[in-house]
Amino acid sequence: MTERRHLFISHHHKDDRLVDQFTGLLGRRDLDVRNSSIRAKPANQDRIKNGLVDDRVLKRLLRMKISWASTVVVIIGEKTHDRPWVNWEIEEANAQGKTIVGVYERGGTDYEIPQALEKYASSIVAWNSESIEKAIDGQSSFQNADGSDRGPSGSNSHSVC
Repeated sequence: MTERRHLFISHHHKDDRLVDQFTGLLGRRDLDVRNSSIRAKPANQDRIKNGLVDDRVLKRLLRMKISWASTVVVIIGEKTHDRPWVNWEIEEANAQGKTIVGVYERGGTDYEIPQALEKYASSIVAWNSESIEKAIDGQSSFQNADGSDRGPSGSNSHSVC
């Protein structure tokens, strides 16, 4: 029986391929992932990059999409840590009381973790379907990119009433 998960997948836009790989990985575990994140086409990405879309509009849209999801997943790639929108999405997810899960990019590289993710993550796990599923389902775990244990670095107080 397929289980559905409503996620907002925060990522650097150049890592869109990883979002497809991520949803495919969980699909093989019989999870139906519904992703509400924004994946702008190149023309729209250019409009955003060139300041032709007001930040207030983007924030309003992102708030709605994060609100819809039960969990926010942050794919940790090489450039994720210095993307201002990724940190904003994590801050917003925390403000909404969402479970926040960091997942290292496939391949086991210990990339730098976004500051807000270090502060608010419920879990940070390796690219491993079992670890990811457990983290999405609320089982806290902090791993290095290779799957070995690491301690939590920030305050991980997430309680939703």
